[in-house]
Amino acid sequence: EQLKKLGASCDWDRTRFTMEETMSEAVTEIFVDLYNKGLIYKAARMINWDPVGKTALSDEEVIYKENNTRLVYLKYKLVDEEGYLTLATVRPETIMGDVAVCVNPEDERYKHLIGKKVLVPLVNRQVPILTDEGIDIAFGTGTLKVTPAHDLYDYQIGQKYNLPVIDTLNEDGTLSESCGIEKYIGKDRFVVRKMIVKDLEELGLVEKIEDYKNQVGTSERTGAVIEPRISMQWWLKMTEISKPAFENVMNDTIQFHPPKFKNMYKSWMENVQDWCISRQLWWGHRIPAWYDEQGNIFVMKSPLTSEGSPPAPEGGVKPESTSLLVSGSVPPSGVRGLRQDEDVLDTWFSAWLWPISVFDGFKDPDNEDIKYFYPTDALVTAPEIIFFWVARMIIAGYEYKKELPFKHVYFTGIVRDKQGRKMSKSLGNSPDPLELIKIYGADGVRSGMLFSSQAGNDLMFDEKLCEQGRNFSNKIFNAFRLIESWEVVEKPGENALPMAWFEAKFNQALAVIEDHFSKFRISDALLALYDLIWNDFCSWYLEMIKPEYQQPIDKQTYEVTLGIFDKLMRVLHPFMPFITEEKWQQLTERQTGDSICIAPYPESQPYNQEIIENGTQVQEVISQIRNLKNSQKLSPKKLVPLVIKTNRSALYQDFAPFIQKLAGVSEIDFTDEKIAGTLSFLVKSDEFFVKLEEALNVEAETEKAQKELDYCVGFVASVMEKLGNEKFVANAKPKIIAIERQKLADAEAKIKSLQERLETLKK
Repeated sequence: EQLKKLGASCDWDRTRFTMEETMSEAVTEIFVDLYNKGLIYKAARMINWDPVGKTALSDEEVIYKENNTRLVYLKYKLVDEEGYLTLATVRPETIMGDVAVCVNPEDERYKHLIGKKVLVPLVNRQVPILTDEGIDIAFGTGTLKVTPAHDLYDYQIGQKYNLPVIDTLNEDGTLSESCGIEKYIGKDRFVVRKMIVKDLEELGLVEKIEDYKNQVGTSERTGAVIEPRISMQWWLKMTEISKPAFENVMNDTIQFHPPKFKNMYKSWMENVQDWCISRQLWWGHRIPAWYDEQGNIFVMKSPLTSEGSPPAPEGGVKPESTSLLVSGSVPPSGVRGLRQDEDVLDTWFSAWLWPISVFDGFKDPDNEDIKYFYPTDALVTAPEIIFFWVARMIIAGYEYKKELPFKHVYFTGIVRDKQGRKMSKSLGNSPDPLELIKIYGADGVRSGMLFSSQAGNDLMFDEKLCEQGRNFSNKIFNAFRLIESWEVVEKPGENALPMAWFEAKFNQALAVIEDHFSKFRISDALLALYDLIWNDFCSWYLEMIKPEYQQPIDKQTYEVTLGIFDKLMRVLHPFMPFITEEKWQQLTERQTGDSICIAPYPESQPYNQEIIENGTQVQEVISQIRNLKNSQKLSPKKLVPLVIKTNRSALYQDFAPFIQKLAGVSEIDFTDEKIAGTLSFLVKSDEFFVKLEEALNVEAETEKAQKELDYCVGFVASVMEKLGNEKFVANAKPKIIAIERQKLADAEAKIKSLQERLETLKK
């Protein structure tokens, strides 16, 4: 409902849910297919375990957080000789699972101990002292307690030396009977951590304790500290299947916006690990695997239809680290009492198929929807799920459609509060979009947020953004109300110049907007359009053509203005759908079924750059006159004569009616000389003199001119320094160098004029 009220133009009659029957059938079909290809297997491997959710997690579901803990230095008694070997650990609660101690073979301190044994405290288990090149000599004492059941690196060392695995933790993070010490059994791991340190201190086996900071993995689902755990799970081999997805993002066949996220994608794909696809949850797609009484596994769509994988080689296939026999075939006739695997699939296993399954592309590969919508143009998503979803959808696309699922991926930022915190219900800092819509309108909320939504950058939410959006809506509403209030008559047109000027401005802005759109710079596109509507259209164009109070407007100007407003609404519609639809409908009589959302989007046309530059020059002149009046505390309506020293008198003669109208100028004359006793200003190389009835404050004007001169001198020095830099001149584009040289010429002309102005004021 929030999306509808915000104006999301979805086809609400075609909503889909991943647990629908047809979607679930697709998930089952793909699981069986990947299993038949040898890409899915079941194995006991080290996984991330959530002791609160009691489920396996993929690496991408583990969030690492900085943690303040204690580094405990424990003493392990040497066997058959005097002395102790000291080890540093942040996890003393796993000590009962220790099966070895490891040192670096290059560490001179311990070479004499390699091959000997120590006693594990509390359980008095004799374990060997082994070597591994990966041991960090600088960490702690340079020794490592090896606990294969509770650490991935330890597990790898255990595999290397064929060490036993002693799992001392239950699924819920409490100590199991395997720990061998009655008083710890059933207690939480963190409670036992404190108990063990206390017990070891009493035994004199704690050398020292240091404060320590480390990164601890936590569950994205529950926030619990995860446990490395050896567990029998289902896995999908990722190395080969992911290669096309990696290559086609790196070569920009699929483009990321902004491109910086390619580096994140590259890092993950170059080090891609097999995907743990099974979860120990109550809700989800059941794994299509069944077991007979002998432990044989049968992977198939349904035990009733016997649609599954072809027969496996004789003897079946043994999964890694397990004695379970994977038959891979449908059960022989007469086999009864099959039990389905209790695990469900990772939610992303259904999500990665979405671009195909949402259009029933697995069930009916040649249906009209899949042919039309696959591949789609753009995926809009968040960078947090670049691995969970984006990468895997691309993998599935190349595996099952042999082509990309989408051409572009646009990454949004995270909306944060003013303190930079992520929005969350627990913090109470998440505004209700429906309440914001009530206050600021849907268009106000949409545009306000977009003003600050740079692609891939987080947005610091402030209600003032929505207020800015509402003000923009009001500006459009008032502009339309002004236009429709005019009385229209047949008379000669007087506004050919402003109409030609705005037509050029519109096409120039539209080209910029189209460029931003093509590069997925949505916020920049809106800002360019905002400037065109608020400043160029409302503040300048409408003011230039607006008839005097209670006077009519000529029909040509009126109709051209309606046409301009129509085009502005069509360009603005993707950003602000509600007010644009309303005002577009009111512009003229429409037919039933007409809508701005299906009206043709304007296309930029060639435009007159000269008239744009001339218009910009005139705008600056008008602004300077207004500023002069304000500095002299004159009413904006006070008419003043203007004299211009220029070699482009035709330009100002053409724009004279509009300068007089918007700047409050009574008459415009031209001169070849400076005019004494006037206020003056420069626009580029042209000099303007404003005559005042009141006496000129020479002292104030001299001070003002001197300040301006000092600034210009400093500016010229900085530009000359830049142009004198050989490295800058060699590397900068010719256009940039030309702009800098023009800046220098304009500033030098202004310095000359200001110096002459100061001389005049002294007389």
